Amino acid sequence: TGLEGIERTQGCLCVTSVVLSEINDVIIPASGETQIDIATASCVQVSGVALGGDLNIIKSQENGVFLTYYLNNQKKLDIAKLAQGNSVVHLYSSQLKQLDLNLPDKKEQTKIANFLTAVDEKITQLTQKTELLAQYKKGVMQQIFSQELRFKDEDGREFPEWVEKELREIGSFFSGGTPLTTRKDFYDGEIPFIKSGELGLNSTAQYITELGLKNSSAKMVNIGDLLYALYGATSGELAISKIEGAINQAILCIRTNLNTYFLYSYLLFKKQSILQSYLQGGQGNLSAEIIKSLDVPTPSLKEQTKIANFLTALDEKFTQNQSQLNALKQYKQGLLQQMFV
Repeated sequence: TGLEGIERTQGCLCVTSVVLSEINDVIIPASGETQIDIATASCVQVSGVALGGDLNIIKSQENGVFLTYYLNNQKKLDIAKLAQGNSVVHLYSSQLKQLDLNLPDKKEQTKIANFLTAVDEKITQLTQKTELLAQYKKGVMQQIFSQELRFKDEDGREFPEWVEKELREIGSFFSGGTPLTTRKDFYDGEIPFIKSGELGLNSTAQYITELGLKNSSAKMVNIGDLLYALYGATSGELAISKIEGAINQAILCIRTNLNTYFLYSYLLFKKQSILQSYLQGGQGNLSAEIIKSLDVPTPSLKEQTKIANFLTALDEKFTQNQSQLNALKQYKQGLLQQMFV
């Protein structure tokens, strides 16, 4: 079977030349920047929508939703190969009509389309829920760290007033280094070598030996240490270490008598203002001295713990939703591979 009934709208539209959609229309861009981007089909579910901007419109007796899934998976690369051009690629209706399609009967198309649509709706719901949780946490952090929202103790009494201190007053700090890369006996050992792009991960890409550790400025950090990326593409990123390992010179380890998750949350909340204050146009580096000079609030330890527990619960809910979302996306991908082989 081939694609018939393809129309092409014109790039320049006036009132008399507007093409209005019909339910079940499938549209594919007629021009774009890359071949793979242009090879994207969409099904129009509403009639009477003005279609412009240089589109190929497929009017077919097939189920438009199914056809969209089919073209975006089984035929995407074939469509991309049809597109021609350099700075701007073009896709013509005459080319699309050359596609060979292997479609099930209309009844099966409808079943598949309905099932995949239900999966997509669930993905959309989980995506929105995850985004709302992220927005909610951002708003709550704003209230907490501006002290608009205060917690109370077990007896319902107010906690003591917060005291602001420079971070240097309440912590110890150190950075690491990199063993000589020319020494093979310094590498491929058993010590995880944490780089600034690997903060908070459960493993590292590179490992060093005890000999490499002893003969370099690399320093060991513990599980639960707060790690801060000072420079590079990840400047300003921070995480609580999940592993014992050695850090390089781009990472600052921060140890304080504050609740670690409370401090992590505060520095994460202040991340953008820190970067804007100390990095010009995203260029430059942070330093240990800059981080030490930051003013941080110090509530009582009990209030810190309450704040940390509250934010941790939000994080766990966010992670749970994100995991469900990722699992559903993988499930859908597996279905598509099975259906459109």
